Amino acid sequence: MTTNFDLPLTTRRPDLMASLAAQGQYDIAVVGGGATGLGVALDAVARGLRVVLIDSHDFAKGTSSRSTKLVHGGVRYLAQGNISLVQEALQERMLLLNNAPYLAQPQTFVMPTYHWWEAPFYGIGLKMYDALAGRAGLGKTELLSRAETLKYLPTLRPRGLKGGVKYWDGQFNDARMALALARTAAVRGALLINYCRVTELTYDKARVSGLVCEDQFTGQIYKVRSPCVVNATGVWVDELRQKDGLAVPGHPGHKTQAMVAPSQGVHMVVDREFLGSDAALMVPKTADGRVLFAVPWLGKVILGTTDTPRNDLAREPLPFEEEVEFILKESARYLRKAPTRRDIKSVWVGLRPLVKPPEDEGSNTKGLSREHTILISHSGMVTVTGGKWTTYRAMAEDVLERCAEYGLIMHTKKGVTKNLHLMGSSSPAVVERPLCEAPGMHSYGSEQTFLQTIAGADHELCPGLTEAMVRFGARYEYALTVEDILARRSRLLFLDAALASQLAPQVGKILLQETGIAPQTDQFQQLASQYLLKSVEKV
Repeated sequence: MTTNFDLPLTTRRPDLMASLAAQGQYDIAVVGGGATGLGVALDAVARGLRVVLIDSHDFAKGTSSRSTKLVHGGVRYLAQGNISLVQEALQERMLLLNNAPYLAQPQTFVMPTYHWWEAPFYGIGLKMYDALAGRAGLGKTELLSRAETLKYLPTLRPRGLKGGVKYWDGQFNDARMALALARTAAVRGALLINYCRVTELTYDKARVSGLVCEDQFTGQIYKVRSPCVVNATGVWVDELRQKDGLAVPGHPGHKTQAMVAPSQGVHMVVDREFLGSDAALMVPKTADGRVLFAVPWLGKVILGTTDTPRNDLAREPLPFEEEVEFILKESARYLRKAPTRRDIKSVWVGLRPLVKPPEDEGSNTKGLSREHTILISHSGMVTVTGGKWTTYRAMAEDVLERCAEYGLIMHTKKGVTKNLHLMGSSSPAVVERPLCEAPGMHSYGSEQTFLQTIAGADHELCPGLTEAMVRFGARYEYALTVEDILARRSRLLFLDAALASQLAPQVGKILLQETGIAPQTDQFQQLASQYLLKSVEKV
C-alpha cells in the first residue's frame, strides 16, 4: 500500500497545541516518541483508531537517534540459538528497507579472518543467516581471499590476514526514520506533540482514563482522555510506571520494581579516510569478547560499540574513559592508520533498554533480553520496552494486539503497515543514494522537489545543509530548537560537533523567524562540547 502525499502537513506549534487543548476523546494515547511509540501511533492510526502521542522531549531524542544505524537480524543472536528472533528481525529488515528506501538501504559487511578456522566457522553461521532470511535476503554470503578482503577494506592491516567473509545487512538514518514515522502518522490523522511532559495519569474507578501533560515551553497544562495509555518511553519506562496508581484512592504508594537495566553503547565518528571503503568492517570478537565495527555513514565512519552496564538514566550520558580507550585500541589492531583522540569528530552514547527479569538483581547486561516485553498493570496502563529499531513495526503490532485482548481498544485487522510507504517514499522517482555518501537533499526522498521551492534553497550553510532545510524542519518536521535541527533533522551534531556548534547561531536566527520561540542556541553549544570528547566519565 502506497501512501499518496500532495504537500507536507504543517506542524506549527500553536496549531498542534490548540488541537491538544480541544480535549477530545482518543482511542489510544501513546507516551514516548521513539521508535516504539511512533510505531504504535502509526499502526494504530492506520487501523482507523483516534491517536495522540506525547513526548517530553523531541522525537527520537533518546536512544532512537543514537543507534548503531544498522537494520539487522542480529548475527550474534544466532550463537545464542534464538532462531525465531533472528528470523523475525530479518523479515522486518526487508519491510523497513522497502517502506523507506531513501532512508534505509543494504550495506556490505566484511569480517576479516586471521586464523584458519574463522572463515568456515563464521561462514557457516552467516550462510544460516542467509537461509533464515529467505526471499528477504539482501545478498549472498561469500568467503573472500586475502587479496579480495584487502580490496574491500584497503586500510585493513594485512599482517596475519588469511581472508574474510562478506555478508549483507541494512543501514539507515535513525532520526529521520523516526520523523518519517511521525509525519506519516500525522498525515493519517494522529496528533503528535513533542516537548510536552506527562505529569500524571488520570483514573476512572481505578482504571486509567487518560493523562495530564505540561507544555515544556509555556508551562500550560493539558488533559488527554483515553481508556488506553501506552507507556513507550524506552529506557525511562519505569518513571511512568512509578506514577501509575498514585492517584487512585487506597493505593499503597509502594515503589514498582524496575524492569529495565540500562546498558550503554558508545559510538565515535572519524573521517572516511580511516576506512576508505563503502564496505563496513565487522570484528565479531575482540580481545575481551566484545564486538567492534567501523561503518561508513553519511560521509564519515562510525566506530563502536561497547556494551557496558550503567546505573543512571542520564538524558545526555557521557562515554566512559575505558570505552573510548577500548575502541581506539581495538581499531589500531585492525586499521593501518589508527584514529587517535584528535581525529574524533563526534562521540555519542545511547542507552539501551534491556529488559530485566524480576528475579535478576545483578548488573550484567549480556544475559538480559533484547526482545521486547509488554506489561499491563492492574489499572490497565500498557508498558512496552526492549527490542530494537529493526523490529519496531512488529513490536507495535504486538502492543495493539495485547491492548485489544485486554479490552482497551477494539479488535482491528493487523498487518496494515507491512507495505505502508513512509513520507518521502510515495513517488516511484525516489532517488536512492547510498547512505555512505555525505548527507544532502536525498535525505528527503520524493519531498526534495518541494524543498527546493522554499526560501533559502540555494543558500548552503554547510555542505549538505541549506537554509531551506532549516525552514522545512520548522514548518513540517516539528523542529523547535537548534538541537532539533542540527542533531536530528540534519545529523551534523553526530557527524562533526565542532562544525555544528559554529553553525548554531545561524540556525537559531532562522528558527526564531519561523517559530517565534527561543531556539536555545547557547544550550546547544554547551551540548555540542560534550560530543567533542572533552568530557568522559570514570567507571
